[in-house]
Amino acid sequence: MWITLYALGYFLLEVTAIWFAYRAVARARTPQGSIAWILFLILTPVLAVPAFLVLGHFNYPGYVIARRDSAEAIAEMDVIGRHCPAKGDGGPFGLSAFEGLARLPVVSGNTIDLLIDGETILDALCRGIDAAESYVLSQFYILRDDETGRIFADSLKAAVTRGVSVRLLYDSVGCAGLSQRYLDDLKAGGVEVVDANRIYGPKNRLQMNFRNHRKSVIVDGREAYTGGMNIGDEYRGLVAKYGDWRDTFCRLRGPAVQQLQLVFLEDWHWATKTRPSGGLNWEVSPTEGAADALVLASGPGDPMETGSLYFCACITRARKRLWIASPYFVPDIDILSALKIAALRGVDVRILVPEIIDHKVTWLAAFAYFDEVRAAGVQIWRYTPGFLHQKIVLVDDELASIGTTNMDNRSCRLNFEQTVLVFDKAVAAEVARMLEDDFTRAYLLETDLSGQPWSRRVGAPFARLLAPIL
Repeated sequence: MWITLYALGYFLLEVTAIWFAYRAVARARTPQGSIAWILFLILTPVLAVPAFLVLGHFNYPGYVIARRDSAEAIAEMDVIGRHCPAKGDGGPFGLSAFEGLARLPVVSGNTIDLLIDGETILDALCRGIDAAESYVLSQFYILRDDETGRIFADSLKAAVTRGVSVRLLYDSVGCAGLSQRYLDDLKAGGVEVVDANRIYGPKNRLQMNFRNHRKSVIVDGREAYTGGMNIGDEYRGLVAKYGDWRDTFCRLRGPAVQQLQLVFLEDWHWATKTRPSGGLNWEVSPTEGAADALVLASGPGDPMETGSLYFCACITRARKRLWIASPYFVPDIDILSALKIAALRGVDVRILVPEIIDHKVTWLAAFAYFDEVRAAGVQIWRYTPGFLHQKIVLVDDELASIGTTNMDNRSCRLNFEQTVLVFDKAVAAEVARMLEDDFTRAYLLETDLSGQPWSRRVGAPFARLLAPIL
């Protein structure tokens, strides 16, 4: 009897695996993703079926970008674009590829300041919030109920006591460990707190796709902050496991602030089906800064592969230098090919990744790519003092990108991300100096996978099989 029940159970599991495999073929965004799921589901259904329930979601059925319901804001974007047109022409490659992906124009008259590492970033965020006069819009993928989280929460609540309207979006997957007490305290303090997945997206903490990975703070529509850091003690280097955590934010002033505000407005509308109560400031004059800039947001509802195309657009325009800092290196086939071609063209291609482990499988998978890109001339640098979490792209002497997008399939296809593209030599030079300093605290990887420890030699190829869903 037990044998019969076991056989029946296994038969039903295989049928479920085949059904899930069909869904993977029908809905996965890439053939590589389909093949990975098919092999995983058919060969190991006991492991794969539960994994598919967590990770096997590829798009938003019926997703309609909230921008369509923001006609007033879009009209303002058009006005800003006409009054603040880009000063530069984008060189031989122009600006149209990035503008097409963002569906927004590159605008001039921006001031961009780099904010390096946790203490500096947290201090800048709190100072910005403390100076707010009308409203604060903030969103983070991860919030912790720790010292850093309480400092941030106190700043938000203090703004409310001054009569400032404060709104906070958080991601329920990223904040799975956040105490309800923390959220209740913010609400009691007058902060309007909203789960980014409240209506759509993951319905429980087991579903891992469609995370809102964006991080930003917008103050009065005149100043904004975005970058890689979340709100927690580890991001300030206070957790020994991760060492001296390395992260980067940027502070924006000028017309690009309105573009970042539009991204927040879309996310708020997506989460609530309403627009934020009270008027938002869409009237910003150019600052004394001369930088051309563009906020490029990407997500699983985009009609194109925005995240992957963003990386490819950066890579293919490089003529002399392409430096990329990312905590994860699990590129799709298009990005992988573009990197190799750039290096073969003679471009100085450097990838800066952490030596310290954050997510074991993703960390292992990267080793399966290192030999392939190194053979084409790509340099792999491994940062050692602490976990490197910044997401930076530097192209030649004229383009720098600071944002939330990692070089992996999850960021490119399954997460909501954003990055600020800056077409300005002064900002590019500042980013170059920052990365040059990072390279002094990293080492150049020169050992092939065959010379790595046994666990990496064995684990990396298997981890790479999961690359399309990492």
